[in-house]
Amino acid sequence: MQDDRYSLPQRWLHWIIALLVLAALGAGTLFFTLGFDGLMKTFGGDLTNAIYKYHKTAGVLVLALMLLRLVLRIRLGAPPKPDSLTPPERILATGVQHLLYVMLIALPILGWAATAAGGYPVEFFNWTLPGLLAKDPALSETLFALHGLAALAVAGLIGLHIAGALRHWLIKKDGVMRRMSLFG
Repeated sequence: MQDDRYSLPQRWLHWIIALLVLAALGAGTLFFTLGFDGLMKTFGGDLTNAIYKYHKTAGVLVLALMLLRLVLRIRLGAPPKPDSLTPPERILATGVQHLLYVMLIALPILGWAATAAGGYPVEFFNWTLPGLLAKDPALSETLFALHGLAALAVAGLIGLHIAGALRHWLIKKDGVMRRMSLFG
């Protein structure tokens, strides 16, 4: 790792996970706003089933990649925070990053458990993974509610993360964006 940047694997994981999370949050927004019946009416059965399958696939990928990212973070560390950060900015940046790690591991686990407890298949591409829990509709409903709240928390944390990145890039112009950029 260069002194002022994350390692290249850490940077690739960051951006791959970001794309997967945005896709999963988009699908989750469809589930929340339209519901299953609304999705069926809007998209038909095949596309609705594909949206659910690839939402679950994205979740499993996010979980696996976040665990890999956590291992790399422990093994390789992180570059030191730049001197341009004020003490409150350091606290906020560290807090948002740590909460994103926790929530991006918890969110797919909640979804996996809720899906299994609902008696639905936990799909990963064209494979069905084992459920984490036995069928329990009441528990499934609770876990899906928690999954939705966790998704809202992740969306809020992503908003803070992006706002901070834009502030450093466009206002402070202090090179912080280079720490996680793929190029340059």
